[in-house]
Amino acid sequence: MNVAIVGASGAVGQEFLRVLAERNFPIDELRLFGSSRSAGTTYTFRGKDYTVIELKHGTDDFKDIDIAFTSAGGGTAKDYAEDITRYGAVMIDNSSAFRMDTDVPLVVPECNAADALDRPRGIIANPNCTTIMMVVALQALENISHIRRIHVASYQAASGAGAVAMAELYEQYKQVLAGEKVDVAKFAYQLAFNVIPQIDVFTDNGYTKEEMKMFNETKKIMHTDADVSAMCVRVPSLRCHSEAIWAETERPVSVEEFQEAVRTTVGLQLQDNPAAVGQGIKSPSHLEGEGDNHLAAIAAAAAEHPYPMPLFLESCDDVYVGRIRKDLANPNGLTFWLVSDQIKKGAALNAVQIAEWLIENDPSLKK
Repeated sequence: MNVAIVGASGAVGQEFLRVLAERNFPIDELRLFGSSRSAGTTYTFRGKDYTVIELKHGTDDFKDIDIAFTSAGGGTAKDYAEDITRYGAVMIDNSSAFRMDTDVPLVVPECNAADALDRPRGIIANPNCTTIMMVVALQALENISHIRRIHVASYQAASGAGAVAMAELYEQYKQVLAGEKVDVAKFAYQLAFNVIPQIDVFTDNGYTKEEMKMFNETKKIMHTDADVSAMCVRVPSLRCHSEAIWAETERPVSVEEFQEAVRTTVGLQLQDNPAAVGQGIKSPSHLEGEGDNHLAAIAAAAAEHPYPMPLFLESCDDVYVGRIRKDLANPNGLTFWLVSDQIKKGAALNAVQIAEWLIENDPSLKK
């Protein structure tokens, strides 16, 4: 494949490079694009240096590109979509620009991979990170019994607001501990030692745009009539989002049934062992190894924990599920807890998995 990354210098753009390398994605030619500010920056990929090209209108820069991963914001995505797709490239976009357009598929491969084949505009939308991790788990439950209703509370890390937000959280902790004035720029309020029950702006119904994304995107991805009510909260962790979910199904589903579904579903990891509480498992900073070995060590240590936690799951591929139990307020309900790396599975990895599925299943991309 000839591959382009638009927004290569951003947090998700850099994650694209890591994921493509980790998964040995078939690349014949790679082109990196960015703003005038990042143009000229050099990044190394598989031992070769690549220089970021300034994204401009009216060029042939995307000629011969097969797949373009874009993560440069909704405005840029809309502005340059025609340039990117003009010569037939499949644009897999990470912004919210096209997610609810009826002629653009919104895809999570574990749920609706085949939707990616019907893309009249040459664009596939990558869903919101909180939606991605939730529907991977919900699809496993849907396969047991149809889901009627979903309530979710998200606990979203600073990384959801980008690399600058992660740096701001670091700085805020330093400032608080030093007794200095705390600088606030990326968040509505100080995030260090705080939680903020608002992500994105409020809409007329009192829900934020982030919460409405979970409502609308879940319906589109899962082709479901289930309603979703969400409360999205920014928490002072650095990376990986968490969610508490209450799901009502048409028939009662036992804890054991859903645990087995999680255990046997690709993309999910069951981590539900309350008896392991307080056993003194090592933290990631004490794990040995580098690169893939370190990731394997993190995953192994996480598996010994009683439930998923962001501290232990940074850079892991899957959605981790724990605290599965019956809903005491609903005989047809289950409640459970999710954690996933929202920069990885919630953004770059999901997009790359879409591309991988297309390479295997779309005749127009076979070479």
